[in-house]
Amino acid sequence: GSDYYCRGSSSLLLFTCFSLVIFVAAIAQLVERDLAKVEVAGPSPVCRSFFSPSKKDETYFFMNLYIRYFDNETLVHNVEEALQFLRSLGEITVTRNMEADIREYAASNVMFPKRYKVRAHVYFIIIKTTAATMRDFKEKKAMRPSAKGAAADNPIARLSMRRDGWYEGEIDFKRVVLVPSTGKHEYRDTTFVARCKALSGMDCYNRIVDYLRTRVDNRSQFPSAKGKKFRFSYLGRWKEAAQQQA
Repeated sequence: GSDYYCRGSSSLLLFTCFSLVIFVAAIAQLVERDLAKVEVAGPSPVCRSFFSPSKKDETYFFMNLYIRYFDNETLVHNVEEALQFLRSLGEITVTRNMEADIREYAASNVMFPKRYKVRAHVYFIIIKTTAATMRDFKEKKAMRPSAKGAAADNPIARLSMRRDGWYEGEIDFKRVVLVPSTGKHEYRDTTFVARCKALSGMDCYNRIVDYLRTRVDNRSQFPSAKGKKFRFSYLGRWKEAAQQQA
């Protein structure tokens, strides 16, 4: 089959082979340029997108920005408006580094608020938001869960929330006991339940542990109050209410 194509068509074959070489070389250059866009950031490789937006499309990737400096606040739709607002305050010097950092922050996928230092102990803050207006931003902020609601969802906050009254605490701990048949000691899983008057869940834990330390071998091991091996419930402010729940 190959002899047939070579016979009587050498010029065409040569042209075809030459074109193929040029095409392959072009692909090699294209791949080389694309590979240069794979960069390493820190210890883990990060593959960056091959498609970078033009200046015209940059604002498509930006969220709106809320800016506050003392009583001065605004909600803007792009970085240029943000920089214009900051410069209008008079007290803030927008340096090149600050401007570059604000642009980078706005274009990034970082959603945490960011604050910038004006002078010692004085800052302004920038918050990314999907709110279209200042009123919309304030309403969304007001919809955030209250501190009490957040404490109910957060075990650590619930543990330290002050609430005077009676508590029932239950703790699983490793108790050191003597084995009569061997004369040796061993750890034994033990559950202890008690009711006590306390100021908070943490105070309830401390009172129970302090009591147990005077009753069991001092080599016994107690878990952290923040783990799953300590549980508590609030019974009420008065002992009578606690007794009614018994």
